[in-house]
Amino acid sequence: MKKILLLLTVSLFSSIALYAQDGADDDAQKGGKLLERMQQYIQNRLNMSKTESERFSPIFLKYIAELRQTHRQFKTDVPMRQLKVAELRIRFRDQFKQVLDEKRANRVFQHETEFTKKVQDEIRIRAQERRGGNRVRLVHPRA
Repeated sequence: MKKILLLLTVSLFSSIALYAQDGADDDAQKGGKLLERMQQYIQNRLNMSKTESERFSPIFLKYIAELRQTHRQFKTDVPMRQLKVAELRIRFRDQFKQVLDEKRANRVFQHETEFTKKVQDEIRIRAQERRGGNRVRLVHPRA
């Protein structure tokens, strides 16, 4: 039960950044810098060989496309969205196992979540800087 709740929680957090990049249905097929960087991040973290990377990429892009579609489809029904994302991850974990060993196939989602969190943190920091969170304000004493 705890594993299911953890999986659902992880999927919710990972969906935030992906949801923010809402676009055309074939977004994942087109690519995009952030998606490319996520893919590279995961490939580096899992120490994939060139052959593994080449086989992993199309599966991962299809996973991202279906993940985005699931988020759009269940935008307002959070529990159903979490369930569908969990089912999607289970299905794609089996596909990742065809390219990677079981341990690394399971860690794809962990690294996806790490990357998403890093992106969210960076967005938050940049927003604070724009609002003047790091500016020094001079206070003039009244005479």
